[in-house]
Amino acid sequence: MTFRSAAMAVGTVWLAGVVLQPAVTAQQKTVWDGVYTEEQAKRGQTAYEQDCASCHQADFAGDGFAPGLAGPEFAAAWDGLPVSDLFERVRQSMPPSNPGSVPPATKVDIISYLLKGNRIPAGTTELPKEAEALKQIQYKASKP
Repeated sequence: MTFRSAAMAVGTVWLAGVVLQPAVTAQQKTVWDGVYTEEQAKRGQTAYEQDCASCHQADFAGDGFAPGLAGPEFAAAWDGLPVSDLFERVRQSMPPSNPGSVPPATKVDIISYLLKGNRIPAGTTELPKEAEALKQIQYKASKP
């Protein structure tokens, strides 16, 4: 193999690697980036007390059947997953007696209250109500 053909082969491999690399996207947000507001969490608290606390308890501890929504077990269950996964779980199955009785927008407010209950700080932008936007926010149990 000549120097020229070796250089062309290396260049072709390099170009293929560049072309085949996935596009770099903006860094994904985490819940620690202030993804909900205090006002949203207050709305969520009202809805949680009405629709969730009878099973999950006012302090998020759970009742033995319904899981706790704060603490190490909750953190381990959701750590590294997009908030959209949590939203879909809540949207499809809560409250268990009638999942459609709480509008999806209210369920997002409830999730913001859960974030507050897990000592994740509020920010200046509300947690989005669109599933696609929630996919871009990762639940992280501890601050990065």
